[in-house]
Amino acid sequence: MAQEVRAPLAGNIWAVLVEVGSKVEEDDELVVIEALKMENPVFSHCAGTVKEIMVKKGDKIDDDGLLMLIE
Repeated sequence: MAQEVRAPLAGNIWAVLVEVGSKVEEDDELVVIEALKMENPVFSHCAGTVKEIMVKKGDKIDDDGLLMLIE
């Protein structure tokens, strides 16, 4: 079952550091969100393979917005 990775805050996607098919471990950095002129990393909360990425660099994301799925 896929695990959802959600944005901890609203902002702009500054960087997506993985791609579909990437193997990730718990606490790997996945995405960087720019908010209030600060870069905020989003980390994986589980190990697995990136199944789907819902955002790209430059996208706006709402608080708790879906970033990606990890299987």
